[in-house]
Amino acid sequence: MAAATGFAISLSSANCSVNPKTRLKIDHCGNLSSSSMLCFPPRSLGHFDDSRHKVSVPETRSFRLCPRCELASGSEIPSKSSLSALELLKTSAADRYTKETSSVLVVGFNYHTAPIEIREKLSVPEAQWPQAIGELCTLNHIEEAAVLSTCNRLEIYVVALSQHRGIKEVTEWMSKISSVPVSELCHHRVLLFNKDATRHLFAVSSGLDSLVLGEGQILSQVKQVVKTGQGVPGFERKISGLFKHAITVGKRVRTETNISTGSVSVSSAAVELAMMKLPEPAHDSARIMVVGAGKMGKLVIKHLAAKGCRRIVVVNRTEDKLNSIREELKNVEIEYRPFSQLMTSAGEADVIFTCTASETLLFSKERVQTLPSVGPEAGGKRLFVDISVPRNVGSCVSDVESVQVYNVDDLEEVVAANKEDRLMKAMEAQAIIEEEVKQFEAWKDSLETVPTIKKLRAYAERIRAAELDKCLSKMHDDLPKSEKKAIYDLSVGIVNKLLHGPMQHLRCDGTDNRGLAEILENMQALNRIFSLDTEISVLEQKVRAKVKQQNKQAAS
Repeated sequence: MAAATGFAISLSSANCSVNPKTRLKIDHCGNLSSSSMLCFPPRSLGHFDDSRHKVSVPETRSFRLCPRCELASGSEIPSKSSLSALELLKTSAADRYTKETSSVLVVGFNYHTAPIEIREKLSVPEAQWPQAIGELCTLNHIEEAAVLSTCNRLEIYVVALSQHRGIKEVTEWMSKISSVPVSELCHHRVLLFNKDATRHLFAVSSGLDSLVLGEGQILSQVKQVVKTGQGVPGFERKISGLFKHAITVGKRVRTETNISTGSVSVSSAAVELAMMKLPEPAHDSARIMVVGAGKMGKLVIKHLAAKGCRRIVVVNRTEDKLNSIREELKNVEIEYRPFSQLMTSAGEADVIFTCTASETLLFSKERVQTLPSVGPEAGGKRLFVDISVPRNVGSCVSDVESVQVYNVDDLEEVVAANKEDRLMKAMEAQAIIEEEVKQFEAWKDSLETVPTIKKLRAYAERIRAAELDKCLSKMHDDLPKSEKKAIYDLSVGIVNKLLHGPMQHLRCDGTDNRGLAEILENMQALNRIFSLDTEISVLEQKVRAKVKQQNKQAAS
C-alpha cells in the first residue's frame, strides 16, 4: 500500500540510521532550523510510529519541505518605500521562483495520517466545492484547484506557481476554514508533488488507497469532482485533465484486474461490524434504525437486507428517496419517520446507523442519556455505527455506559480479512497505474513548451509583418487586392514552413521517441537563439496579475 499512497510515511529523528548518504533535510513549518537533519534508511517505505513529521518521499530521496528564502550574499536591499513588494522580492535570491515551472501538488489528510477528529473539521461539503476552488485560486501562488472530500480523506489538488509558497498558502487556508492551527495540520498532512501527486490520485480512483481495498464508491466521488468543477473558474486544464485521466485509470484497473470483485464497501463493512458486535441470537430480532437515505444510507439498507433483516426504520427529511428502495427490496418492511421523531425512534432501536451530511451533531451525550435501556437479548447496550464525516454521534456519547459507539476509523477490524484476497490484484493495478502516469505526465509536460511555442510564433509574426509592410511600401499604391493577398499568403507560407521543424522538436505528447530531456533542451536552445527568454517569464506575469488584482480589490 505504500506505493499506492505515493510512499507517504512518517519520519522520526529517533528512528534514523546514521547514513550520510540518505539524509533528508527538512524545514518543518519554520519549526526546524535550516540545518536540522532527519534521516531514514534507504528503501524504507513503511509507516514509522512517530507521526510528528509526515512527508511524502518521491523517487528522489531528498527535498526541502519549506525552503527558506535567504538574501544572496552581497546583495543590496533597496529602500522599501521605493519598491513594490514584488520588486523587493525579486532583488533577493528568492526571485528564482519567477523562473520555476508551475507544479501540481496535493495537500492531503486521510485515515492513514489524520484521526477523524481532524478530518471532520476539515471536511468540505460537496455543495461548497466550487466556493472552495474560488477561494483557493485567489491565493497568490495558486492557479488551479480541486477538492476531494470523502469520509476517509480531504485532499486539495492545486497547480501552484511556487511549490513552497503554494503549500504554505493552502495549509493556511485549510487552517482558516477548519480552525485547526497550522502547526497541528503540519503534523498530519501528506504532501505530494507532480508525478507523485498524479500517481496518488490514480491509486485513489482505483481503490488502492481506500480503507476497503478496491471499493467502488471512491471512483464515483472522483467523477463528482469533475462534474461539480465543470465551468467553475479555477478548475482548469491541468487539474481537470488530471481528474478526468484518474477516472479512466479507475475504470481500467477495475476492468483488467477485477480488484473490486467480492470487495466490501464502507457501508457493508459498517453492517458487518454491527453483526460482529451483536449477540448472534439477536441478528434476526434486533430493532434496526438507519438515519439518512442518501447514497450511504441506501447501501446500508441493502446490506442489512442481504443479512436477513426484514424490518428497518429509516429517519430522513423526506420520504421520496425511500420509494425506489422499497421497489427493489419488496420483501423488507421499510418504515419512514421524519426527523421530528428522531429521538423517539432511537429509543425503540437496538442498533442505529447514522449516515447523513449534517454538519451538526444528531446525538449528543445529554440526549442519548435520556433513551430507555436496551434489553439483554440485544446485548444490553445500544449500538451506534456512525459512518458520517463530520460525525453525527458526539465523541462523548461513548462515555454512556449503556451505549457502544463506532465510527469509520473502527472499520479496520472488518476490512483486514477482506484485504488479503486482493493484494495480488493490487500489484497488477500498480503496473497499470505506472503506465498511465507516464502517459499523463507526457501530456502535462507538453504544456510546458506552449509558452515557448507562442513566443516563437509571435517573434516570427513580428518579423513577417514588418517585412511585408516594407515590401508593400515599395510597390505601387494601386496594387490589386489579389496581388496583395498573394504576397501576404507567400509571407505566411514561408514562416509556417520555417517554423514547422522547430515546432516538431517541441512536441511532447508521447507520440514520438524524443524524451522530455531532449525536448526541454530544444526549448532552451530556441529561447537562447531567438532571445525569447528576455521577455517576462510566464510565471512572473501570472504573479504580477495576481498582485494587481488583489491591490485593485483592496482599493475598492
